[in-house]
Amino acid sequence: MDNPSAFPMGAPNDAYAQYFEGQSYLAPLAADDQVSVANVTFEPGCTNHWHIHHGVCQILLAVGGRGYYQIEGQEPVELKPGDVAYIPPETKHWHGAAPAESFAHVAIMPKAEGASNEWLEPVDEDAYRALA
Repeated sequence: MDNPSAFPMGAPNDAYAQYFEGQSYLAPLAADDQVSVANVTFEPGCTNHWHIHHGVCQILLAVGGRGYYQIEGQEPVELKPGDVAYIPPETKHWHGAAPAESFAHVAIMPKAEGASNEWLEPVDEDAYRALA
């Protein structure tokens, strides 16, 4: 797969593979005790599972290809390079590539005492495929 962005694609995201449908890649860009910044690249058709970031928000900067994110109870939102998604803390959501296109986003997450990720069920396959 060609890298869809100017940021490094990184290595296969094996540590979190159980929470993804399809192959993703992770390239840490910057981090300290306050924030984590990483480029995540999704092969066509790859999504992460529904999940919740407890105690912190997440900001997604679309940097390549075409993808989606969805907050529970809302319609999916298309993401193209230059788009920004803000996910409030305690919000069930998912994000990933379009069904037939690769996608990359830079994920920015603050770090906070007691913050955690809760991984949930995969995205409904029929609903996701309808995005094509």
